[in-house]
This record gives sequence, C-alpha cells and structure tokens, in this order.
Amino acid sequence: MAHWLVKSEPSKWSWDQQVAAGEKGTFWNGVRNHSAKLNLMAMKVGERAFFYHSNEGKEIVGIVKVVKPYYPDPSDESGRFGMVDFAAVKPLKTPVALKAIRDEPRLEEMALVKQSRLSVQPVTDEEWKIVCAMGGV
Repeated sequence: MAHWLVKSEPSKWSWDQQVAAGEKGTFWNGVRNHSAKLNLMAMKVGERAFFYHSNEGKEIVGIVKVVKPYYPDPSDESGRFGMVDFAAVKPLKTPVALKAIRDEPRLEEMALVKQSRLSVQPVTDEEWKIVCAMGGV
C-alpha cells in the first residue's frame, strides 16, 4: 500500500473537523494542480495519509485513510479535477513540525521538503516509518 500526505489550512478544514466527520469521513475537494490530481487518482481505499496543517501550524497532526477512491469534484466547473474521501484514523501523539522534518537528514528527499507547495504528495515507506516514530505512533 502507498502512503500519502495531504495538506489543509486549519482555518479552512482542520484536523478537529476531520475527526468530527466520523468513520464515514468526508470529501477532499478543491485540488487544482495536475500533479496533486494524479496523486489523488493513484490512491486506493484503505491507504493512509498524513494530515498536515499548512500555513498555520505547519505540522503533521494526524493520520487519515482513503474511504472512497477518486471521483469527479462537483466544485470544478472545468470537469478536469476530482477528489477522494478520507476518514480520520488517529492523531499523532506529538505533532511533527515542518522544521523537525527539515532537520531530520533521513527526510531530506521527502516531497514535503522538496515540493513544499504540492497539496497531495506521496510518502515513501521509510519516510512514513520515520515520521510515525517522530510523532509517537
């Protein structure tokens, strides 16, 4: 199974809101970048993603899972972009800040470091293990 990282500004959609959506989860819409779209399209039900608070906080705060695969995003008038549904799995015991990720030499190639603006990113198995350890899960 692949691993991912998805970003959200907490003022628009926070970890607490994701948790409140319950086991059914909720859609992850608004992606308008083709690389991010391809990542969404590659996601399979059951795969896990880090939930990252961008702009405010700049830290990984939780883990979500894909509960519905890629489908059209009705908010996209062009019809070119889609979305997936995520449900919260668990919070990290200790949020992992972007600074801590940048300071960890084993994560220097992580997409979050190299492609910091990409809203939906792949995470390697090794990166997943390191960040989970840093976050206490």
